[in-house]
Amino acid sequence: MDKHHPRRHDRETPTALEHPVVGDLTRPLVMRRTAYPSGHHIRPHWHTRAQFAFAVAGTMRVRSARHAWIVPPSRALWLPARTVHEIQMYGAVEMRSLYLDEGAAAAMPAVCVVLEVTPLARELIVRAAALPGDYDASGADGLLMQLLVAEIRRLPPCALDLPLPESADLMQLCERILADLSTRRPSASDAGAMQTSARTLYRRFLRETGITFARWKQQARLLESIRRLAAGVPVTTVAIDLGYESPGAFSTMFRRALGIAPRNFAAGGTVAAVQRGTT
Repeated sequence: MDKHHPRRHDRETPTALEHPVVGDLTRPLVMRRTAYPSGHHIRPHWHTRAQFAFAVAGTMRVRSARHAWIVPPSRALWLPARTVHEIQMYGAVEMRSLYLDEGAAAAMPAVCVVLEVTPLARELIVRAAALPGDYDASGADGLLMQLLVAEIRRLPPCALDLPLPESADLMQLCERILADLSTRRPSASDAGAMQTSARTLYRRFLRETGITFARWKQQARLLESIRRLAAGVPVTTVAIDLGYESPGAFSTMFRRALGIAPRNFAAGGTVAAVQRGTT
């Protein structure tokens, strides 16, 4: 699947509720500050405006019908308007959400993506959060918001997404793997459990997700490792829990995927702007 072409499954559905944007909707940008306890879950919903959800503290796992994203501290998730999504909080989460009207969001990606938040963007977000809801859009406050939007448009993407299949049987397989990422079963065993051949499993998985089955499992472990590292779990423990042969093997995978060592990431380092490839 080409991730630059969004699927309709992530858009508004009758079973998901609209969460109205609270604020002065005559303004092109509306800022909201929220805090959630660890374990809090926000059920599937959508907004009429695009959302820039910034994790000041804590880690969020966001899911749509066809994707999952991990959003650790100092990263943000861009959500186009009317994208149905749910959020799971890991640790106490401090979130800053910026809701953009159609004009302000015009030059942003047409799909959801995790973004690296630069120091400048972070400072602008802090200042924007301090503005009154009825800020003067034609004055200095409006210029601040325009600068913030301009900086958001420049933020590099992070490879922190996981595509999900459409078929029910493949989705069940993915859920089983996600429930126990320490187990490394041969792909032939997964295919046998589905009463199909490994070749058919590979072909269907690639067609529905855009990446190979092996690459998907590696990406799933990568995202789970990021969640654990952000929570303060030691690198060695993460490596062992996720079934890697050694901490060195895990570190090699992590650095190859994100361009940064896991210890540096855990310390708040910057993820390199890399795009997920296929194998």
